[in-house]
Amino acid sequence: MKLIAFDADDTLWVNEPNYVNVKEKLCELLAHYVDQDVLTDRFYDAQIRNLHMYGYGAKSFILSMVETAIELTDGAITGREIQQIIDTGRKLIDFPIDVFDGIHEVLEILSKDFDLMVLTKGDLFDQESKIARSGLGHFFKHVEIVSEKNEQSYQRILDRYGVAPADFIMIGNSLKSDILPVVHIGGRAIHIPYSITWAHERVADEQLVGKSFTTLASARELLACFQKGSPVSENIN
Repeated sequence: MKLIAFDADDTLWVNEPNYVNVKEKLCELLAHYVDQDVLTDRFYDAQIRNLHMYGYGAKSFILSMVETAIELTDGAITGREIQQIIDTGRKLIDFPIDVFDGIHEVLEILSKDFDLMVLTKGDLFDQESKIARSGLGHFFKHVEIVSEKNEQSYQRILDRYGVAPADFIMIGNSLKSDILPVVHIGGRAIHIPYSITWAHERVADEQLVGKSFTTLASARELLACFQKGSPVSENIN
């Protein structure tokens, strides 16, 4: 293998629960204006609608919260309440990084024998900050932060580094972003599911039919896949 790439959020460290908590705070702040189910649906619609403008990450999330609040209250929300929403959202920008158990050990061992990359999507400043705060940056030879993870973006990155898809492995928690695009271009992928998946990242079971990738229960199981003396192609299938 010439390159092993890791997703960041919910693969290296906890991320989605922080967004869930902030969304719950938004529901509390607007409870006297609108039903929670209605707010949840409209907020999700706003997030998806705004992806092509703001991308992924904390800033996009905050802007979508404010936009949803204004729309659902027909402009009746006060400036003080909007400030509360912004202050709540700011917690997503500097929350403590909770690295998953076993990640330090796995990266320390793999980085001795392989070139490692962080390959994540989202806001550049936000993702760079999380990588720095995680204390994991020194394990990675390369960092790539993209606006979207699809077949085209993966292929561009591999072309830039002169790596053939067959010599590349992507490790991540999202079937939609980390696994299927890589499989489609001829690369290999390892899925490490996380307990919470954003609705936008979920895929239907039929999309997985005929797709070959490995699923592990935790990052610690990665070491068995990359044992010295054992061809990776025999362990990843």
